[in-house]
Amino acid sequence: MVTTSVASSSSGAPSSLSQRNLKGKAPVHATSTTNTGGAGFFDKNPQGAAARAAYLKIFLGGCFMILILIFGILSIFWGSLWKIPARNLHGWVVDFDGGLIGQTVSTALSAPSGVSKVTWTVVPASQFPGGAQEVGAAVLEEHTWAAVTINAGSTARLMQSLSSPNTTYDGRDAITAFGVEARNENAFRSLIQPTLLASLEGISKAFAIQVAQRASNATNLAALLAQSPQTITAPISYTIINLAPFNIPVATAVIFVGLIYQVILSFFVVMIGQSARDASGITQSLNTRSLIVLRFISSFAAYFFISLFYCLLSVAFQLGFSHKFGHSGFLVFWMLNYVGMLALGLSLEAMITLLTVRFIPFFMLTLIITNVSVCVFPIEILPSFFRYGYGMPFYNISHAMRTIVFATKNRGVLCSALFSNTEFLAFFLIVGFDFGILLIWVAISVVTLPLIQQLVRRRGWDQLAHPSSPTVPLADEEKDIGDVKVIDEKDVEAVDEKELLDDRV
Repeated sequence: MVTTSVASSSSGAPSSLSQRNLKGKAPVHATSTTNTGGAGFFDKNPQGAAARAAYLKIFLGGCFMILILIFGILSIFWGSLWKIPARNLHGWVVDFDGGLIGQTVSTALSAPSGVSKVTWTVVPASQFPGGAQEVGAAVLEEHTWAAVTINAGSTARLMQSLSSPNTTYDGRDAITAFGVEARNENAFRSLIQPTLLASLEGISKAFAIQVAQRASNATNLAALLAQSPQTITAPISYTIINLAPFNIPVATAVIFVGLIYQVILSFFVVMIGQSARDASGITQSLNTRSLIVLRFISSFAAYFFISLFYCLLSVAFQLGFSHKFGHSGFLVFWMLNYVGMLALGLSLEAMITLLTVRFIPFFMLTLIITNVSVCVFPIEILPSFFRYGYGMPFYNISHAMRTIVFATKNRGVLCSALFSNTEFLAFFLIVGFDFGILLIWVAISVVTLPLIQQLVRRRGWDQLAHPSSPTVPLADEEKDIGDVKVIDEKDVEAVDEKELLDDRV
């Protein structure tokens, strides 16, 4: 690579020096070096040694930070899956029967068990005048994770069938279990449903043995076995009702994995904005207030349209939004993603000013891991450390999206009831709690970004006003353009004047 000096001005016009070269004097070349292949990595020349030391310091230092990241941050996600469940989920047992079956099932479920993943609490039937249907509504409204009801008249129907064989007797009418898969599909599939199956199956078999022993001496045993054998073999059974099944596979993209994509897209916007400011030099040309306003307007506008196209992607793959809010569901879904991107993106926008481009990826990965860790399983079953997740963007975005897509209940449901006559307000108040958490994140970034920007700019001014060592102004430094090193015109003129002085002497 050949390096030559070219006298030029910032506008690209020829310099005044090139028009007034001294007679008989050759053009001034500040530097002229020829690289015939470069030095080896372990060569002992001073320049190579300094470059090698700087490279190793940066590279090894970065790798060491990654090691810290693995054990300091990635361990959070590993820890969220290490001991599942650290605590049991809570469930209700409601006895509407009040007879032998109700007492047997209630006692068996509420007994301490080291196997069950659900801790059952017996709730008086008087709290649910609407019967089992009202219990199911309470489960859907997220008052509990699961519920088992012993239906009214179960014992009476069994006794009647034992005394007078009933060919239509069905033991499944005795017990009804409720769960909501869409609330957290991982918890339902790996904890709630297996616990219900194991517990109720064991209770049914044990009760069948008791009934068979009592019926063995019955005078109508032959008729009973001939006409209604299920009365003895399966005197009680159960029906599991999934109130909101997770039956839309593409929903996984927006409820879990897509949240990571939102952070990545937000990171792209932040880096594009940083590159645009650096390439244009607009950071130096604007005052602090104008720069902050520019960054906010750019971010809010970019996320507005990016979130729209992100939502349209889900529409293209036929993800439904009408289960809860009808035709307005898409609007709520879009605004949720918009506010979510603002919450995530503005935090990156604020921190890149402080951490710079070199360290912002570490913050981004930390943001992803701390958010993802509280979205796989319910926070209720994780160690107490993970309760911070209630205030994290991912958790609240996912929670609100489940309400929009699967019509699950939300923590804002009580607020929505107050505004039931105002449909538009109800849409947002149903998911209002989750929106509120996201808006708090946005507000924090709106406050911290200007403070950080002012701090960084003031620190830069202090360094210029009180330099620790002599520095060369930017206008006098060498500027690399491709393979040609350009020396500023003032430097070349200074060299030329020195030569004139030498000639005069």
